[in-house]
Amino acid sequence: MKVLVCISHVPDTTSKINFTDGDTVFDSQGVQFVINPNDEFGLTRAMWFKEKQNATIDVINVGSSNTEPTLRKALAIGADKAIRIDSEPIDGMFVSKEIAEYIKSNHYDLIIAGRESIDYNGGMVPGLIAGLLQINFVTNCTKLEIEGTKATFEREIDGGKEILSCDLPLIIGGQKGLVEESDLRIPNMRGIMQARQKPLEVIPPSTSSSKTKSIKFYKPAPREEVKLVSPDNLDQLIDLLHNEAKVL
Repeated sequence: MKVLVCISHVPDTTSKINFTDGDTVFDSQGVQFVINPNDEFGLTRAMWFKEKQNATIDVINVGSSNTEPTLRKALAIGADKAIRIDSEPIDGMFVSKEIAEYIKSNHYDLIIAGRESIDYNGGMVPGLIAGLLQINFVTNCTKLEIEGTKATFEREIDGGKEILSCDLPLIIGGQKGLVEESDLRIPNMRGIMQARQKPLEVIPPSTSSSKTKSIKFYKPAPREEVKLVSPDNLDQLIDLLHNEAKVL
């Protein structure tokens, strides 16, 4: 079985985010980047298929050369090959088209993507890839088993869970539950050394173009000061709720 894991290169959630050029460009200076957590859950599940079912794992990313450390980490975790499509990931449609074009020439039985990336939270890429390739798709996937050419999976739905099955090929949008955080793998020294010898293929983008353009970014407004009201002064509390907060 051939597995492709889509890897997003995203800022660590502890990083301080800023924008430049009138809040139109993300400022990457001093930002620590990591594998998108939802993608890392998927990569860890793919490693299970490699160890139990002798699957081969490729990882793919649309990005410039600064994403290669993230791909090398995926190789150190256990992926066999990395592919970088040499272009800025402008929007979800652009990324989806680039990855779909690669898959058209390189067959995979299972494609694993995170249900969304933690930077833009678009949640579009796996579904768009499925539409472009006309293959089966499920998102919010929390369990996945493969037996021969049939997949059985579980996904979160509003108020519960749904269990389904379908034939391969399949693309999923994975999340926590596919594996638990305690199952995530930290590259060891042997894996890091082996990753240096594994292939990292850089290919040019296709002729696809973006459909959207970011105009401006806004950060959440800073929290206002908290006003403390004595529990004995209900009149002041009512006045503040009515005249300042305007919730009464």
